[in-house]
Amino acid sequence: MSPADQPLADPTLEADVFARGCHSRDVLLDVTGRWGTLALAALAEGAYRFGALRRRVDGVSERMLAQTLQQLERDGLVHREVRETLPPHVEYSLTPLGRDIAERLTGLIVLLESRMPDIRAAQTRYDAR
Repeated sequence: MSPADQPLADPTLEADVFARGCHSRDVLLDVTGRWGTLALAALAEGAYRFGALRRRVDGVSERMLAQTLQQLERDGLVHREVRETLPPHVEYSLTPLGRDIAERLTGLIVLLESRMPDIRAAQTRYDAR
């Protein structure tokens, strides 16, 4: 069953990511998956055309980035704008909701990068056991 065919969750119910059937789990996966996190963090820097975004998110395949952006657009986090130029081009940017989520993700990224010496030391100690 495709996501579009799935019944909508009862809007009167509170989201609970720990509940098996809660749709918030799917969105959490979209946001925190490797490519979702990196795409949102890159788009927090500003709007990107597809090719430039793919270069910024080093290592992502064209297909995987397209799928990721499509899912993030479906979740209401990314805005896709087709510009009627010759040749036409598509630009991606964050919605207000996407900016809010990306802000928290980039905070986590900054913290993680700043603590890499501690993380590497812990990995070295673990691997030595």
